[in-house]
Amino acid sequence: MTDLRFYGDRPPGIDGQSLPGRLIVLEGTDGVGRSTQVALLKEWLERKGYAVIDTGLTRSSLAGSGIQRAKRGHTLDPITLNLFYATDMWDRLERQILPALRAGMVALVDRYIFSMIARAGVRGLSPEWLQGLYEFALIPDRTIYLDIDVEHLLPRVIHDTGFDYWESGRDFLETGSVYQSFVEYQNRLLAEFRRLADRHDFTVIDARGDVGATFEAVSREVEQVISSMVSDAMPPEPTNR
Repeated sequence: MTDLRFYGDRPPGIDGQSLPGRLIVLEGTDGVGRSTQVALLKEWLERKGYAVIDTGLTRSSLAGSGIQRAKRGHTLDPITLNLFYATDMWDRLERQILPALRAGMVALVDRYIFSMIARAGVRGLSPEWLQGLYEFALIPDRTIYLDIDVEHLLPRVIHDTGFDYWESGRDFLETGSVYQSFVEYQNRLLAEFRRLADRHDFTVIDARGDVGATFEAVSREVEQVISSMVSDAMPPEPTNR
């Protein structure tokens, strides 16, 4: 069972003490391979007979498309952006994640509140304000952090997507070139992620290797989380009278 524990007070309207599903979060910076690992995990779990839902940042019907439109303008300040993200997170928690857990599914989440907290932290927002903003979030059964350094991240980003405005910190860094800005921003962001990993007891996996090696390590961790689901679902043994 997934214990219903939150980072702050229990939000209104959420009853019960536990749920039969499992909440597994994959965290890490853009380009590290989170989405690839989520896709591989979903296929692997479904082959094993588990029902799986996957969700991620900006995928809520309430706020997702609005965030994407607003970010294209390159004018959002960090507070407004995080209010947007918190709305997106709450909508997905209420409409996607909790219903899946109630139904006994495995919920795979590609980035959780920690990505927003890390991004906002390097932009100077108050840790106390961020903690209060995201305290409604359910504590995952396992948070897996894919760790990488900028040296290994650079060729992946250049090959796949190129330098993104926001993921290069261009909204607040005054470094001359996009390349320099990207390196500076990612070094700060990775340091923030590692602080969060220590504070929240993430499972840290070295993601500098190839996809297969990373998946082997990730799937071992997920196996530990889901191994008790079958026993939880079985009815208790009858007692002899």
